[in-house]
Amino acid sequence: MLQDLENYFSELEKKILQLQKSYKNLTEEFSELNGEHEELKRKYDEERRKNQVLAEEQKNIKLYSAISGNPEHNRLMKNHINRLVKEIDFCIAQLQNSGL
Repeated sequence: MLQDLENYFSELEKKILQLQKSYKNLTEEFSELNGEHEELKRKYDEERRKNQVLAEEQKNIKLYSAISGNPEHNRLMKNHINRLVKEIDFCIAQLQNSGL
């Protein structure tokens, strides 16, 4: 009976050591994956900023093209001018309402 208990505890000790080793490996892997995740998040944010800059540059290029007389972008220029006129009208209305 004592031998059976010793065998049982020996097997239990082996399993505990194996679990500790697995736990250590998993924590190391988690740490590595967490680092990769942070790096990917940083790269994603950087690429998103670059994309926003490029989109703004593309918008400006189209606008400059429309201003320079490119017939393909005349509609864009008209829309831009209409938007600016609406903003000016809104500002004038606000000034009139404020009594200035």
